[in-house]
Amino acid sequence: MIIKGKEYVINIDGEIFHCAMDTTMKFIGGKWKTVVLWYLKNKTYRFGELKKQIPDITEKMLSLQLKSLEQDGLVKRDVFPEVPLRVEYSLTDFGKTLIPILNEIAKWGRNLGETKGTLEEVNSTK
Repeated sequence: MIIKGKEYVINIDGEIFHCAMDTTMKFIGGKWKTVVLWYLKNKTYRFGELKKQIPDITEKMLSLQLKSLEQDGLVKRDVFPEVPLRVEYSLTDFGKTLIPILNEIAKWGRNLGETKGTLEEVNSTK
C-alpha cells in the first residue's frame, strides 16, 4: 500500500498484508463474522441464544466463527463451572472498536435495502 508516496506492508504475527482493506477483511470477512459481531455488540449471549438470533447459520458454522473471532481477540468466551455448563460470548475491548464500523455497514445495508428493494415487516406469531 502507498502512504504519502512510500510503499508499506502490514505485518501481523508474520502474516504480510499489502492492503489495509485486506487486513480488515482477514478479521471480519466472510458471510457470518460481521453478523455474529453485530449481535454481540450490545449483549452477551449463550450459544443457543445467539443461534436463535441468526437462524440461517448452522451450529457448526456458528461454532467455527466464534472460535475464529475468539482466536483473533474480538470475542471473549466465558465458561462458568455450573451444572449444566454455562458458556457466554461477548465482545472484547478490541472487538468493541469495531462497533462504529459495524453500525456504518448496517446503515449502508439498510439504505441499499430501501433504495434497491423494500423494507417489509415480518409478522411474528410465536
